[in-house]
Amino acid sequence: MKEYLSRLESLLAYAEEKELSIINEGNHVLHSFIENTLSFNGKAGDKENRCHYCYKTRLELCAIRAMEAGYDGFSTTLLISPYQNHEEIKRLGNEIALLHNIEFIYRDFRPRFRESQKQAREMSFYMQKYCGCIFSEIESRTEKKK
Repeated sequence: MKEYLSRLESLLAYAEEKELSIINEGNHVLHSFIENTLSFNGKAGDKENRCHYCYKTRLELCAIRAMEAGYDGFSTTLLISPYQNHEEIKRLGNEIALLHNIEFIYRDFRPRFRESQKQAREMSFYMQKYCGCIFSEIESRTEKKK
């Protein structure tokens, strides 16, 4: 929850500064996330399953909100991260696009990853240390101890 709130606070400050409109669902559903990642194979925290669930639910919500707002397409900020599974994101995005009759806009922004981190630091943005899910947080803390 702390990770979510830190990222949200940073986003809202930036949006206010740039006078951007933000659609904020206002919820972080840890219990739902854990229950649904368990439902794939009963193994809590399995990276492939948790990422699949996360990508799918977030892309689907994004597509629905884009449609409601009358946009032609939708995308995700995950596409700048070299740590995310781009092929899975692209596959799910296209699947959801077909289902909802809206374009999924895929761009590989990974070449700008380091530059975007530098800009974020210069603008004093919150820089997350892991993807944001509870399992990734545990993994990042475990890695630090090694």
